[in-house]
Amino acid sequence: MAELIFTTGSRKRAVARLRLKPEGHGWIYVNGKRPLEYFKREDLVLHALEPLRVTKREGQFDIVVKVQGGGLAGQAGAFRLALAKALVQYDPDLRDTLKKYGMLSRDPREKERMKYGLSKRRKAPQYSKR
Repeated sequence: MAELIFTTGSRKRAVARLRLKPEGHGWIYVNGKRPLEYFKREDLVLHALEPLRVTKREGQFDIVVKVQGGGLAGQAGAFRLALAKALVQYDPDLRDTLKKYGMLSRDPREKERMKYGLSKRRKAPQYSKR
């Protein structure tokens, strides 16, 4: 029996914990549901499973992922990073391919904090001279 691979990925406030089982049946579960059932949008499912498509490994692994925090788009991004990291752990030769497509780097963009005295993150109240 093949050994399980555990990885984590994060995007915005979302964190994904992924278990990848090589030589599986191609089953994929996100928080106990099928990907389309969970994400409800085809584009998010395609985004999350992109590392499999790029490396031509669809249907070779059983994937169970638990995502929490953030919204659906952030969770899909976290899933994608965790999956890419797991594939590199499984086969280090895939690293160059995944790196070329930018799937091994965490997207650093986060929401900016709210500052006191401002209406929004950067919007200040209108200045009045008199």
